[in-house]
Amino acid sequence: MRQITRIAAVAALVVAATAIAPSGPTIAAPTGTRWLEAFSPDGTIAQVAAPVQAAPAPAATTTAAPPPATVTALQQTGSTANRFDLVFVGDGYKSSELGLYHQHVAEKWATLTKIAPYSTYKNYFNVWMVDVVSTESGVDNDPTQGVSKNTALGMYFWCSGTERLLCLNESAAQSYATNAPAIDMIVAIGNSTKYGGAGYNSMATASGGNALSGQIVQHELGHSIGGLADEYDTPYNRYSGAEPSAPNVTRYTATQLTSRKHKWYGLLGQSTPDGGVIGAYEGAAYYKYGLYRPSQNSLMRSLGQQFNTIGLTVMTQKLLAKINLNASLPAGYDPIT
Repeated sequence: MRQITRIAAVAALVVAATAIAPSGPTIAAPTGTRWLEAFSPDGTIAQVAAPVQAAPAPAATTTAAPPPATVTALQQTGSTANRFDLVFVGDGYKSSELGLYHQHVAEKWATLTKIAPYSTYKNYFNVWMVDVVSTESGVDNDPTQGVSKNTALGMYFWCSGTERLLCLNESAAQSYATNAPAIDMIVAIGNSTKYGGAGYNSMATASGGNALSGQIVQHELGHSIGGLADEYDTPYNRYSGAEPSAPNVTRYTATQLTSRKHKWYGLLGQSTPDGGVIGAYEGAAYYKYGLYRPSQNSLMRSLGQQFNTIGLTVMTQKLLAKINLNASLPAGYDPIT
């Protein structure tokens, strides 16, 4: 029986449920749409209201047989019980192009593991390549709008009028992915050299032939593994809700963090891997005012960066919980409100 695993929350890092979920804004998207993350070549990230697909995604516990597809292990380092299982599915690759698909997956994996904690724990990942075969090569609206391709996952640029937002049939991607022995995260890559991708709740998409698009995967795993909130500050103005549960955003200033001995108060003023120093910088979790992030510009704010100390700490803790290694939080981090 296939095992679809999910990263369990580390109890010491969980705060009571509050107003913000790390996967997207709490303000409802327009009717018939949902929020997706859109990425730009300059590294900036934004929320875009994109159409909801007609068919709902299957539940994680579905027993329906997946479409037949060969699964190849790019890397298999151990049992799915104590490994993070990263599953790639491809779109727009004909049977004669599966070698190219495997090359694109290897390049994305290499990009992912250039930064910590992925570089540190890369030997505790299983990386599965599901060989999804499409009738035609490429994806829709590439290189220009109006180009149509017959592909297995229906990937297309210009989703919701946003050129580099790369959407797909999420249900089809999930169904193909269940050919893999286990799933902790799905990455769907399209046969394109154009920069682009999208962040769904259940997966990330990226263009296979573009080197920079691999950074999208680095960011998206921050959500799926670490439960980290986005640290960029669009599209909303001022936040006035409760303290967020995500470990890397707060409604408190640096002075208030210190007085409350809350979250990253003990790390204030220390250097951070993404540059600068740990503080409380206003603008986070889609709000320009009223929420604070730990550093000036981490990976959860824009691509091409490192995780800040808080993000790296949480990501490491969550990974170690999955792979059954022991770890402790550093001095100066107190998740208790």
